[in-house]
Amino acid sequence: MASSAEIRRHPLRRWLPLAALLGALAAFHALGLERHLGFDALAAHREALAVWVAAGPVRAALAFVALYALAVAISLPGGAILTIAGGFLFGLYWGTVYSVCGATLGATVLFLAARSAVGDFLRARAGPFLARMEAGFRENALSYLLVLRLVPLFPFWLVNLVPAFLGVPLRVFVIGTFFGIVPGAFVFASIGVGLGAVFDAGRTPDASILFSAEILVPILGLAALAGAPVLYKSWRGRARRRGS
Repeated sequence: MASSAEIRRHPLRRWLPLAALLGALAAFHALGLERHLGFDALAAHREALAVWVAAGPVRAALAFVALYALAVAISLPGGAILTIAGGFLFGLYWGTVYSVCGATLGATVLFLAARSAVGDFLRARAGPFLARMEAGFRENALSYLLVLRLVPLFPFWLVNLVPAFLGVPLRVFVIGTFFGIVPGAFVFASIGVGLGAVFDAGRTPDASILFSAEILVPILGLAALAGAPVLYKSWRGRARRRGS
């Protein structure tokens, strides 16, 4: 691994990982590969995929995790479709596990690439607002990450990038990402378990189930628990200021 002095002498090295991801994204679209990441493609190849998984489950699992990681690393849309496909191909529990592992791996690759390329640059030129935001985020990084992962208010790729710009430690990012996406992945994988029947009926899977009250309320409850430490620290700080 190159030392910090070497990186300063060759600043373009910092951009190589991010440039590689952008090049992969451009190649993906140039080759029209996005047509293979839809429900139509999954329905058309469902029998061949089932045979392929049955013939080599370990190989298939590794290939699925790698594909998922690549899709997340280059910020392709369709993570929900891939998770549903994971439930369809590997079942509810293993489909959830493989999807979470692939998403976490891909998010970590993008996080590291972004941090290497522009993280130091942005922090060095940050104004007071960004500096305060960075300090607050780093102090409560795990709670913030869990809330952002549990509640899909922002695009997945954006939540991968912002912590890189704000100096969140790698370990905290990986833990927050892994555990924060488990509930949503479990829901989408459960849709995939019944995907065969949906295809047989000539219908399209309904991914909007994530926003139904039965699913969303428990997820919001988990988000509230994740954000509780931040609220408590804020309340304690205000109480101390009033008492002083």
